[in-house]
Amino acid sequence: MQLTGSNLACERGGRTVFSNQNFSLNSGELLQLTGPNGSGKSSLLRLLANLGEPSHGKISLEGGAPDLTPGQQAHYIAHSDASKSALTVTENLVFWRDFLGGGDLMRALQAVNLAPLADYPAALLSAGQRRRLALARLALVPRPIWLLDEPGVGLDDSAQKLLAALMNGHLREGGLIVAATHVPLGLDPDKNLHLGAAP
Repeated sequence: MQLTGSNLACERGGRTVFSNQNFSLNSGELLQLTGPNGSGKSSLLRLLANLGEPSHGKISLEGGAPDLTPGQQAHYIAHSDASKSALTVTENLVFWRDFLGGGDLMRALQAVNLAPLADYPAALLSAGQRRRLALARLALVPRPIWLLDEPGVGLDDSAQKLLAALMNGHLREGGLIVAATHVPLGLDPDKNLHLGAAP
């Protein structure tokens, strides 16, 4: 499988966020996106998730399901944790399982160490626990592409290690990961793309 961005440009509100961006990512590879705030890291992830169209250039996927877009074959974890406060941890995962088409609830809970909190309302979780609940979707339903926007935000050291283990496992199975981050991910990226001014 190969995910490619060719001569990509993005405009928002009449402003060019980035232009002339190229990358190619193969099965088992991690692409790390870096750059200052406002340089377009989140915008690029949203384009890959098919939540917008590039103003120029093309995104293509070879080797995936031919009848699905890259975004339909991806997990997109954004800044917002996308959990419902009135539901328990398990009920949130049941919602995502049903919405995404099946999955292993216990595997997801154990992958992010939330099994002891399975019956807790999401409203009672700490920020780090809510982030782990969002990341549990990665283990809940297999998808070949992971698009992660600052996945380590709010995580303590032990949770960072859980995230790194999840990512390593996905890469070993031939998955692809594009991750925007300001902090180390706990594993070495195969490729880097810096947006904005040169570091």
